[in-house]
Amino acid sequence: MTIIEDQVFDEERTLYGSIGLEVKNCKFDGPADGESAFKECKNIAAMDSYFNLRYPFWHDEGLEITNCEMTENCRAALWYSENIEILNTKLHGIKALRECKNIRMVDCDVISPEFGWFACDIHMENTKAVSEYFMLQAKRLHFKDMTLDGKYSFQYIEDSEFDHCVFNTKDAFWHAKNVVVRNSVVKGEYLAWYCENVTFDHCKISGTQPLCYCKGLKLIDCELTDADLCFEKSEVEATITTPVISIKNPRNGQIRVPAVGEIIMDDERAVGEVIVEAKND
Repeated sequence: MTIIEDQVFDEERTLYGSIGLEVKNCKFDGPADGESAFKECKNIAAMDSYFNLRYPFWHDEGLEITNCEMTENCRAALWYSENIEILNTKLHGIKALRECKNIRMVDCDVISPEFGWFACDIHMENTKAVSEYFMLQAKRLHFKDMTLDGKYSFQYIEDSEFDHCVFNTKDAFWHAKNVVVRNSVVKGEYLAWYCENVTFDHCKISGTQPLCYCKGLKLIDCELTDADLCFEKSEVEATITTPVISIKNPRNGQIRVPAVGEIIMDDERAVGEVIVEAKND
């Protein structure tokens, strides 16, 4: 590989079409304000480098990005690229990682609205993100030890798994399909409306009006706190380990709960069964 080290680049498409580059301790910044530094490249390794210009990695194949910083000005950093590894890197520009595939992210810090749209095959571990509309319509996500703060996350995602994550969000998992969330904390309002074949396994869930209008919904030994008007019009099989404020008109299935403040069944089409099983001291 050709090694480029300790240089500053600010021209338009400065390394366009390159193949087999190792870029060390470089800066992509300067008065020329050029875009698309690595467009249409292949087999690029960038490490310990600073990106302050737009659209650096578009239509690339084979990227290794390590110990780098992408600033707020580095918008839309990775689009239409594949076979990507990002380690210990800050991604702070809007709209990063769109329509990319086969991505591995470890120990990263993400501050990026509209992150991960239409991406697929993302493995993310020990990463923190602040984002709105995070992972919209993405597929095959595998996240572990990931923390998210933001709104409208994981909408329309498919075929995904999450383990030991913390999501502080709102309107999460709307229209999601074929998703499993294990051993995780999910905080926020209006969780997972209109989802299909979604399972929460040993999770801590909180927030108003969760899990409504769902199909094939499962909860396995979950805590459900500060939650009211749960399961409206949902097809659900649930075992809940904490008292629930209120349950409203589950369409069908069974909900097992130790206590419930109010059961509202005022829709004749709602035939779901709420089974109160008080715990013995």
